[in-house]
Amino acid sequence: MENGDLVRCIYKTGGYIGEIISQSPGKKTAVIKILAVTKHPRQGDLHNPNQVDVPLFHERKALSYTEKANIPLTHLKPFEGEPPPYEESLQKSVDDYEAELRSNDSDFSKACYNVLQRVREEYRV
Repeated sequence: MENGDLVRCIYKTGGYIGEIISQSPGKKTAVIKILAVTKHPRQGDLHNPNQVDVPLFHERKALSYTEKANIPLTHLKPFEGEPPPYEESLQKSVDDYEAELRSNDSDFSKACYNVLQRVREEYRV
C-alpha cells in the first residue's frame, strides 16, 4: 500500500475508511486521514466486558472527518470505490449500533444505549 491509497481500517473499537497520508516503515504504521465511519466504537469498559458496575463506563466517539490516526499496517485493507459522505456514514454507524443494542435487553446494552444517545446529541445526527 502506498500514500494516497484508500483503506478500510480498525482503530480501537471503531471501523473506518481513510486515506494513507504517510507511512513509518520502521514502526510498521501508517497515518490515516479518516473519510468515513463503517462501525461505531463500542461504549463501556472494554476491560470488563458486559459489566455495568465499573469505575468508569467509557463514552467513545467516532474519529472525526479528516482526523488523523496512526494505525498498524496489519489493521489496513485496501478499499475500492468511493467512500460514502462522512456524515451519512456516521449516521448509519450510530443507527446500526443503536439497533444492535436495542435487540439485547441486558443492563449492559441499556447502559451502552444511554451513553450512545449522549454521543448522538453531540454529533447532531
